[in-house]
Amino acid sequence: MTIARVVLDVPLAREFDYLAGEATAADVGQRVVVPFGQRTVLGILVGLVATSDVPDDRLRPIQAVLRETPALPDALLQFLRFCASYYHQPIGQVMIQALPPALRRPVAWKPRKVRRRSKSPAPGHHQHVLTAAQQQVVETIGRDLVTPRFAVHLLQGITGSGKTEVYLALAQRVLEAGRLVLLLVPEINLTPQLLARVQAQFPAAELLELHSQLAATARVRVWLALFEPGPRVVVATRLAILCPLPDLGLVVVDEEHDASYKQQEGLRYSARDLAVLRARDAECVVVLGSATPSLESLAQVQRGRYQAQVLAQRADPRARPPRIELVDTTVWPAVDGLSEPAITALSAALERREQSLVFLNRRGFSPALWCGQCAWMAACPRCSGRLVVHLRARQCRCHLCGLQKAIPRHCPHCGNADLRPAGDGTQRLEARLRSVWPSARVLRVDADTMSGKDSFETLRADMLEGRVDMAVGTQMLSKGHDFPALTTVVVVNADQALFSADFRASERLLSQLLQVAGRAGRAGLPGRVFVQTAHPAHPVFQALLQGDYLAYANVMLDERRLVGFPPYSHQALLRADGLQAAAVEAFLARAAVLAPAIPEVELFDAVPAPIGRVANRHRFQLLVQAPERHRLQTFLTAWVALLRAEPAAGVHWVMDVDPVDI
Repeated sequence: MTIARVVLDVPLAREFDYLAGEATAADVGQRVVVPFGQRTVLGILVGLVATSDVPDDRLRPIQAVLRETPALPDALLQFLRFCASYYHQPIGQVMIQALPPALRRPVAWKPRKVRRRSKSPAPGHHQHVLTAAQQQVVETIGRDLVTPRFAVHLLQGITGSGKTEVYLALAQRVLEAGRLVLLLVPEINLTPQLLARVQAQFPAAELLELHSQLAATARVRVWLALFEPGPRVVVATRLAILCPLPDLGLVVVDEEHDASYKQQEGLRYSARDLAVLRARDAECVVVLGSATPSLESLAQVQRGRYQAQVLAQRADPRARPPRIELVDTTVWPAVDGLSEPAITALSAALERREQSLVFLNRRGFSPALWCGQCAWMAACPRCSGRLVVHLRARQCRCHLCGLQKAIPRHCPHCGNADLRPAGDGTQRLEARLRSVWPSARVLRVDADTMSGKDSFETLRADMLEGRVDMAVGTQMLSKGHDFPALTTVVVVNADQALFSADFRASERLLSQLLQVAGRAGRAGLPGRVFVQTAHPAHPVFQALLQGDYLAYANVMLDERRLVGFPPYSHQALLRADGLQAAAVEAFLARAAVLAPAIPEVELFDAVPAPIGRVANRHRFQLLVQAPERHRLQTFLTAWVALLRAEPAAGVHWVMDVDPVDI
């Protein structure tokens, strides 16, 4: 009797035994249909064995083997096992979630031929000639492509230095060797621009695009295409790192510092970290690119594990770094978001028929609605956050749980009818720009306006073809975009991230400011950046003026080393939530008692999460820290096993390894 080992999408860290039936050794890695309780569910066959701990009379047979799609390769199965072990997630949930959504159901997929994408270069693009600095970087990294061998290169290039040209030159060599190139971007909206560049550079190459907004059928087609060996380029977001990647020859992680590479639900993996692991397994090169590299990657350079490559000049010989000015808002107060120096600069750019960007990382009209008589503020009844005013829709919305309410006519506490929006959002800035410059063509770019399928392609076309004078938007505009006519940038409310409790706040703020500043003056036109702040003497803003990210990064690294924070330690967060705060606190108190005693592993007290309540669920967290990764993993393996055996009625918990949001 042959026993089939199957993993299922259930919150149990184990495999399940079934009678193999028609399943053979060739089907390992294949999707199968099995009974589970009263249901029929999808599983993945991970092995065949001769015996089982389950009594013979309780073993049930596999109902069907779904052979219309390829079986997951053994290398991918082993990689997913590592992910489940490292991130302490049930193996079945990890493997099933690595499938495209359309293949997670216990039904057969109707196979369709994958259409090859071979397109002519997109209009407005051309093959680039590398600068001397770019060519030197390509030759240095290229030596590791020849062997080929595993190597990690951290490419630190200022904005506009031409990192993409380096990526494409390296990709050319890998394609000529008949291998696959994976280009990862942090956000979906960055894929159209990179796709156009790849199409222009390699008009005859097979190009695959993969992200969560693809239609279900298209996503399966791309996933199936990834089983086939041969030269092709895959442009994708973080989910691609869990896909089959045969003949992998080069992995590029663009904007490697970006927190979007960290999955925040289900398997909470870091695509950047897993990209390094996949490259090691494939014995190929991985390039981590950024104008503002993460401190974790810079520390790896210091340890000699990564090789540093630097592009210190802009690729366009006409372009110069923008001139950055700090506008002290204690001297020049901002009215509806804009100070007098900012208004003057925007007017001058408009007169010169140049484009401007007004940056504020907060959507909506205003982040709060308050009563000037009794100081009442509109709060979400389900979350520990305020309702955001969306004036055009005449609504107050919660950006945490999605609650929408009509803007009240009177204060519910004192009856005052004079309710006022407090603070600035992108809608309010848009209204301000239109009132000051009625004839200007103003475009707002945030999650409310960019929800359409082709929104970003339309935005890029409008900017490049001069149909926009001023763009006002959030971080969607801060990275990856190249608009030659954009010369003036105004940063509104730069102080909002200064005094965060998160120890990464300064690193993220400086990175964001440098990214935003890099949008200005990328061609022959000089760029100017105005940063409005009430704290111009703060070290972050002084580092911004110097324009030397690496110098301040070294200061931050010294601070982290002194206090023992990452990257000089390793962390995990036990996150728990429930409808009753007392139950969540009691669970974490019990979890602390269960924690095994392992030298140098430090367990902190449970505290409320930064956002303590979302959708009526109270959220708390417990931090674990260790100086060495293996000590932390030893602790977590033992601890999670105890937690899974502990009753947790009414409490949902998850282990977040290497958290980026504490």
